[in-house]
Amino acid sequence: MATGQGGVRARQRELTRQTLLGQARRLFAEHGYAAVGLAQIVEAAGVTKGALYHHFSGKPEVFRAVLEEVQQEVGLRVARAADAEDDPWRQLTVGCQEFLTAATDPAVQRIMLVDGPAVLGWGEWRAMDEAASARHLADALTAVADAGLIAPQPVAPLAHLLSGAMNEAALWLATSPDPADLDRTRRALGELLEGLRIGSNWSPIAGN
Repeated sequence: MATGQGGVRARQRELTRQTLLGQARRLFAEHGYAAVGLAQIVEAAGVTKGALYHHFSGKPEVFRAVLEEVQQEVGLRVARAADAEDDPWRQLTVGCQEFLTAATDPAVQRIMLVDGPAVLGWGEWRAMDEAASARHLADALTAVADAGLIAPQPVAPLAHLLSGAMNEAALWLATSPDPADLDRTRRALGELLEGLRIGSNWSPIAGN
């Protein structure tokens, strides 16, 4: 009986944690980290501050858990899109395009790209990003390099360059009033990647 009661309590604690994270995620996405207080989170979740402190040391830890959840979701989305392709080059390009599309979600932009580095600091944010979607990019680049589809080169610098470019593009799209800019950015990303491929006819001068 004690074991059963313990299991019920554990499920209740996990439900409380998930409720807190869900409401915190909604509030952070709508208002931004700085504008959200713990009182708002616990009120939205329908729990006490004591219940929140049972799971988290404070607002920064709540945000970190929310950010980790968002990054993992984006990473999973990218991985699923890439894994649906058999060709290494398609895995790279489809994965990059999927990341760009996922990152243009306003909630993802606010939490993952705007508040994430500001709240946690660049070093911790980058480490979390590496553990989520960035490692998929490095793996995809390694695969195309091993297949001889791009010139032999260290993968890490190229992965950081492409990751930074895609993050910056997503931030720019967040402020763009023109919905057509997403398609334009996707085409530009495709051309950028095509320029890396050995035997490509793409030219940065001719723009084809």
